[in-house]
Parts: sequence; C-alpha cells; structure tokens
Amino acid sequence: MFNEKLKKLGKTIKIERIRNDWSQEQLAEKLGVSTRTISLIENGLQHPKFFLVVKMSELFNVDIKIFI
Repeated sequence: MFNEKLKKLGKTIKIERIRNDWSQEQLAEKLGVSTRTISLIENGLQHPKFFLVVKMSELFNVDIKIFI
C-alpha cells in the first residue's frame, strides 16, 4: 500500500513537471536537489521530504492536496 502511494505521488509530480515543461534537471535545480533524487521520487523509489512537497506545490502553483 505504501509503495502504491509513493508511485502515485511520483506520477503526480512527473505530470506537473511535464505540464510546466521542465526537465528533471530543471526541477532539481529549482528545488536544490540532485537530478537523481527527482528520478527516484518520480519512479516511486524514494519519498520526498515534506519541505520538498511544499516547495513543489508552490513551484507548480497547485494545492498541496494533489500530492496526497
């Protein structure tokens, strides 16, 4: 169940990144993390820290609830 939620979160982040026409590299730079971190999160292999989720919601200009 937890893995499914991580995959859903990663998919949502990827959709929003693509919607904003950003590469993984660009998003990583905006968040101050590595491209590898973005890749792992988008593939549901790593959960982001809460502050990253907050920052992503601000960058994507979406309600943080879409990540839940």
